[in-house]
Amino acid sequence: MKHDRRAFLAATGTAFAAFLASGCASRGLATSQVSSPYGPLVPDPQGLLDLPRSFSYRVIARLGDVMDDGWTVPDSADGMGCFDLGNGQIALVRNHELKAQEDGGGALVNGYDRRTAGAVLPGGTTTQVLDAATLKTIRQHRSLAGTIRNCAGGTTPWGSWLTCEEDVTRKGQGVGRSHGWVFEVPASATGLVYPVPLLAMGRFNHEAACVDPATGIVYMTEDRDDGLLYRFVPAEPGKLAKGGKLQALAAKGLGDARNWDSARFTAGSAFAAEWIDLNNVESPEDDLRRRGAAMGATLFARGEGIHMGEGELYFCCTSGGAAKLGQVFRLTPSKNRLDLFFESTSPDQFNFGDNLTVAPNGHLIVCEDQYTTIVDNHLRGIAPDGSAYPFARLRTQTELAGACYSPDGKVLFVNAYSPTATLAITGPWVA
Repeated sequence: MKHDRRAFLAATGTAFAAFLASGCASRGLATSQVSSPYGPLVPDPQGLLDLPRSFSYRVIARLGDVMDDGWTVPDSADGMGCFDLGNGQIALVRNHELKAQEDGGGALVNGYDRRTAGAVLPGGTTTQVLDAATLKTIRQHRSLAGTIRNCAGGTTPWGSWLTCEEDVTRKGQGVGRSHGWVFEVPASATGLVYPVPLLAMGRFNHEAACVDPATGIVYMTEDRDDGLLYRFVPAEPGKLAKGGKLQALAAKGLGDARNWDSARFTAGSAFAAEWIDLNNVESPEDDLRRRGAAMGATLFARGEGIHMGEGELYFCCTSGGAAKLGQVFRLTPSKNRLDLFFESTSPDQFNFGDNLTVAPNGHLIVCEDQYTTIVDNHLRGIAPDGSAYPFARLRTQTELAGACYSPDGKVLFVNAYSPTATLAITGPWVA
């Protein structure tokens, strides 16, 4: 998220799924921070990222690095996905959450949209191809341009990145086209892709997306205090541009999942999941969530990161919960069931979770994005028993974003948002 929003507010996986499915997970709320299975954090002499003693990181990209296409790495690195390209190469596709008037790392010549004054809008994605064994950069380039505030997104089983605009600026408001869309970027792209907004997936304040590989259905979060959880049922799985049906989640007996003011339900509470068909999904008035709620859709507090495991998915609600510090929900599509997996009761255990992923040991890894004048953001682990612990601590005044693992599970990639720095973390992941 952007720093001006922090200032405003201050002024005013697979193993994981298997473990939970076994019935071994505790359902009580965690009440305090617990010790990390990796040991205590060690201060980083470089002053960037504290990690457990047995872990290390390297910076593989920075703001201003010159890329192979002549442009430079832009700022505001946010959501990110990692892909196996074959032949010993992997690709990172990285979002850049840039507003219309910000610098995009050079004068772009092509893209989805332009400012009224004529310049291509700076938001979009960059792609960095790495040697999977050495993590040496093979090439790096712009892969999408002309969009606004590409916040998070999600990987697809067919090898592309869904990049989502967290902006609903309309045509005529300083730009030439309306925004608030999802775009698809193939991980194998070697330059700028032709930008096609996936209109049938809805126009709203998009955050993140994930795909159920069993059905091809795409699940999407909305970063609004009164946001919804959406799913897009494609007419043809894997061919999102061919259209489909957009729906919103209606949890039976749960019109409001935010749990604000007082906890109406606790971790482990489960609800039957139903889906409401939405119409006029291109939503020129940006009222999709309000129309959905009027039809019975469940409200969530700023839905952010979402990750598909094996048969179930997890998503963060940044300001949800009685303490307004964050929640993590789990949705099991095959059982049509939603449950509250985690709700933070203390800033020491979890403070405004954003992007999330699953570690090789089955724990959730969540990026914090605190909204205070002075931030102390961490990567937080959440174990299958619902206990939270610190895995890493960012020492600079920005957020961590885009956490994702290499296909072999050996490397955790993550972005420091601004100034952009992409880090590769290695170490002995606990089995």
